[in-house]
Amino acid sequence: MKKSICLYFQVHQPTRLRLYRFFDIGKDSHYYDDFANRTILKRIAQKCYLPMNELLLEAVTKGKGKFKLAFSISGSALEQFDRYAPEVIESFRKLAETGCVEFLCETYNHSLASLASRQEFAHQVQKHKAAVEQYFGVEPKTFRNTELIYSDGIGGMVRELGFQAMLTEGARHIMGWKSPNYLYNNEFNPDLKLLLRNYSLSDDIAFRFSDRGWAEWPLTAEKFVDWLKAAEGEIVNLFLDYETFGEHQGAECGIFEFMRALPGAVAREKDLEFVTPADAAAKHKSVGDLSVPQAISWADEERDTSAWLGNELQQDAFKKLYGLQEKLSLADDSALWKDYGHLQESDHLYYMCTKFFSDGEVHKRFNPYDTPYEAFINYMNVLSDFMIRVNNAIAEKQ
Repeated sequence: MKKSICLYFQVHQPTRLRLYRFFDIGKDSHYYDDFANRTILKRIAQKCYLPMNELLLEAVTKGKGKFKLAFSISGSALEQFDRYAPEVIESFRKLAETGCVEFLCETYNHSLASLASRQEFAHQVQKHKAAVEQYFGVEPKTFRNTELIYSDGIGGMVRELGFQAMLTEGARHIMGWKSPNYLYNNEFNPDLKLLLRNYSLSDDIAFRFSDRGWAEWPLTAEKFVDWLKAAEGEIVNLFLDYETFGEHQGAECGIFEFMRALPGAVAREKDLEFVTPADAAAKHKSVGDLSVPQAISWADEERDTSAWLGNELQQDAFKKLYGLQEKLSLADDSALWKDYGHLQESDHLYYMCTKFFSDGEVHKRFNPYDTPYEAFINYMNVLSDFMIRVNNAIAEKQ
């Protein structure tokens, strides 16, 4: 049997908050930095989404069914594409029409709802599933939680929602001696198949590609295919942020040329083939249960949830946010529900992270705030105004 290469890209853009001061609370309820959201989205569309989609469409067409890949696109990103760059939506639609690109389901707002509320989690998953069907005309079969967050319990919820396969991280502290290059299953729900990210090979592209100090620089498609062939196991899962191409790794470093060459380099090997996550779940048999009692993710060295919930600032914001659910149900206001979704975006908590060691540089790169404390104060000011609106909406109904 040929070794499977499963290539998946995450597409997400947060709805960034404007500078929201204490004196705005109760007076101005527009929370978003529309200028930054538009400017950043349009820049990344030109540098990444549009050229990469064109490159991949060309590769899929040339591959005649042999080159396959997968995307998940958050609802927050879809909304911004609609608003600021509808041509990006159209370019993804062209990929969907090939039949060689799988679109995955996730939480609509790229949220941490799976760690807080079964009800809100299910709501966001169903909302995202509907959005994928609306935009791309396909029903998602595979699930990818925000930042690959997974545990036995989360897997159970995902199976209840009808999914048969899910992506997560091949975290070293969970795998032990096991290899991520096989299909596994949820320990308590054997029908849920698990595809585990090979973080070493994924990060060779996502983080090390342009590092001239890296012993393997420069990375060519032929060299990378040799590594894929040498990897033990039945499947190599390469899961990356789509913004790796052109944004995190600039075009000048040659990453587009690498990606243009990779499909052909794999196709020339008789023992390798590209598969989508759904293909992989159907093709391969699980080699056994995977026990994940505590949530894991693909973030940072720890591969846990500490990037979003590792300090008291984050935990306080998280508890206050999800503590509003009952009141929101009583208020039952569509504008409040929409803002509630955007306030759940995990990026807001990520900006409050106080890690400064191995992963400090990564957090700094994606953070619009000078300090985690500024991020916390700004977010809590917004949340304070939001809570006033929720209480006022309840009072009006009484």
